Amino acid sequence: RSSYSCCYFVLPCCFFDFHGKYSRRQSKKTQYREYLDFVAQVGFVCGFHVEEDCLRIPSTKRVSFIGKSRTYPPAEHALIDNQITQFINSRRTCAVATCDRRAGFKHKDHCDSLCEEVGSEPPEDETGTAGTVWMPGFQPREKVEQVRNCASLPRDFVDEVVLNVANLLLNAAPQKSCSDMRGGNMNTWNQGESLSLREVAEHLNKETLKKLKSEYGGLQTLLKNNHQVFEVLNGRVHIRDWREEKPPSKTKPEVKRRLSAEAFKTRLCWFFIHHPDGCSLPSEACPYAHGTEELR
Repeated sequence: RSSYSCCYFVLPCCFFDFHGKYSRRQSKKTQYREYLDFVAQVGFVCGFHVEEDCLRIPSTKRVSFIGKSRTYPPAEHALIDNQITQFINSRRTCAVATCDRRAGFKHKDHCDSLCEEVGSEPPEDETGTAGTVWMPGFQPREKVEQVRNCASLPRDFVDEVVLNVANLLLNAAPQKSCSDMRGGNMNTWNQGESLSLREVAEHLNKETLKKLKSEYGGLQTLLKNNHQVFEVLNGRVHIRDWREEKPPSKTKPEVKRRLSAEAFKTRLCWFFIHHPDGCSLPSEACPYAHGTEELR
């Protein structure tokens, strides 16, 4: 509806209608095929010659639709716009039988007695707001989607939260330590205590929590993003002990082995810098750099 000259491409995936989940109406078809027919039908209603294609992608949902040309002249734009409005309202107010996708959709043939005939004048300005012109209350997604996975938080803020949580876990059990026997020598390394996410949150100040709540996943996402330091299992936060990490598989494909080798020692080791006992691994075994001179 944005303009007569527009084209479209759509790769249907999840089964949704205009106002919620798509309701099946034909048991003789698979759910996927029935939904594909519905999406194609929408294209026909909007006045497009709908073409179907199968993409070469590793997915079970790979059938796409392309609309490159119109089925009507520009002079009939107002008529088609009215037909589109009726179709959208019919999906909301009545159960419309799925039509033959080659025949398109005729509103009066199916639910003239059931659906409220709601017409709309064609938009004077085709670049007008969709929410006011095409469908009351509709809010399109912002052109620039805000990243809310803690990745855009300031680095200083993230580092401060990581250090605070790590100190909290270390101080929760000051006498507790893990023992590691190497060459007959007893080496102790404090792994700290495990706390629930709720217990950790209770020890953070209000400003920090407020900032984290504006992100999807909040505290848990931030801690999982910093997997070098933390391990979050079943809602509990642990300090990661790299001695317990499984060594890379020798059967790993050559490409993956090469990529993991290239990522070796490209970042500083958090434990070497901040942990009171240093890193639990010797420099040659740690995947992170013990000092700037080891950075690659």
